[in-house]
Amino acid sequence: MRFLIQFALTQRLFVLLLIILISAGGFLAYRDLPIDAFPDVSPTQVKVIIKAPGMTPEEVESRITIPIELELLGLPRQEMLRSVVKYALTDITIDFADGTDIYWARQQVTERLAGIWEVLPAGIEGGIAPMTTPLGEVFMFTVDGDTLSLMERRQILDWIIRPALRTVPGVADVNVLGGHARSFEIVPDIASMTARGISLAEL
Repeated sequence: MRFLIQFALTQRLFVLLLIILISAGGFLAYRDLPIDAFPDVSPTQVKVIIKAPGMTPEEVESRITIPIELELLGLPRQEMLRSVVKYALTDITIDFADGTDIYWARQQVTERLAGIWEVLPAGIEGGIAPMTTPLGEVFMFTVDGDTLSLMERRQILDWIIRPALRTVPGVADVNVLGGHARSFEIVPDIASMTARGISLAEL
């Protein structure tokens, strides 16, 4: 210890340069090393998100969630199956054993979903969610405005905010809930169509 102290005091310029080099190396390592402060220790996970507009949680659970869960039971290397049901939405999560290839797991779930999709209610949409992990940040927000109707807020969200957010690096997807989606309905005049010999299929 005495030698180190004596060397540091007598060779001040060398010690100063050494400190600068070590500091520069530490800064470069801090900037470039691919080290995550919060390593992802979560298991391989596949999420299925189904939207069912107009359905209550009870209807979603009985008509969508339970049939899908029954179909997904018994997947190879599956460790846990759980779900969350909300108004017009069901979120089903399947956890697989550690080391399971995520693409293989997603393929297994896709095949099972294809077998049950035809018996689910008409008008639903969704499927397997983008690849995310339980440690992924989930940000929830609302679109407010005293002078905006629910339909106008939904239009702003669908056509301005959602496309912009999906271009942000790291954003897997943006799920839209609520509001009134604009729709266009065609009400055919059956009498006029019959007089002109036009069927509904042709229309």
